[in-house]
Amino acid sequence: MARLLLVEDHETLGFALKEYLQMKGYQVNWSQSAEGGAAYYEKHPVDLCILDVMLPDQDGFELARRIRRRSPEQPLIFLTARSLKADRLRGFGLGADDYLVKPVDEEELVARIEAILRRVKPMPKTSTYTIGRYHFDPQNQWLSLDGDRRQLTEREAHLLTLLCEREGQLLSREQVLKELWNQNDYFTRRSMDVFISRLRKYLSKDRGVEIQNVYGSGFILKVK
Repeated sequence: MARLLLVEDHETLGFALKEYLQMKGYQVNWSQSAEGGAAYYEKHPVDLCILDVMLPDQDGFELARRIRRRSPEQPLIFLTARSLKADRLRGFGLGADDYLVKPVDEEELVARIEAILRRVKPMPKTSTYTIGRYHFDPQNQWLSLDGDRRQLTEREAHLLTLLCEREGQLLSREQVLKELWNQNDYFTRRSMDVFISRLRKYLSKDRGVEIQNVYGSGFILKVK
């Protein structure tokens, strides 16, 4: 269970984000001030910090500096009501891993959290998956069925890994585009759909395996 520090002074938003993230399986400590967040961070290990920029006692940028002085590699996401380019550049200049403008879309936030945690905590090399009658080895990029082995491309293997990690749950289009292409435009969306079609074809020999499209939202790997 990943441990998150959420520093957000807006009571309604902070409570809603905490509840949603806990529902998604995260351990969340919520503080409404920079000092409260810093005090918690001094005493407890944290996998990722989510910091509001506009705090009552100290801005989130300064809090990020304090955190980074203690742990230079600490993953950080900034939340802000302002979309000014200067603020974004300032945040990334402090080493932010991501930057979200309010109002925050909870699903997008979770997708970005997962993307960051996956980068800083790579999947163990020994991990393999069983997908119905198929066996999938992400490390070696092999998908096999009844002794027949298919060599996947790196991007195909990455996409199938994301689907396996969230089997039976929605994998958002936003997360796929963020992790595999790091952008979201017409051409990358079309490319993503092509890769999904390829994986469906590769898995078509087992009728109990389906990659379901959830219109406008994402994909679900279903295994009967």
